[in-house]
Amino acid sequence: RDGDILVTSMTTPDYVSLYSRAAAVVTDQGSILCHAAIVAREYGIPAVVACQDATAQLSNGDVATVTVSRQGGTITQE
Repeated sequence: RDGDILVTSMTTPDYVSLYSRAAAVVTDQGSILCHAAIVAREYGIPAVVACQDATAQLSNGDVATVTVSRQGGTITQE
């Protein structure tokens, strides 16, 4: 749904259509130059990559906040 956080192990070009609806992107794998980070930057939404276990910690329907700064990102589960 619009405004949801996209949480996945990693993204591919197939995910691009979801970025326009997502409030943020969180991935288990990646780096600052991975697909998820680059496309999120293009869409102007926050991305936290290389979390290692985000898909294990967050489930569909969970409420969370993603905060990103130049020092890094955090995901706070509410």
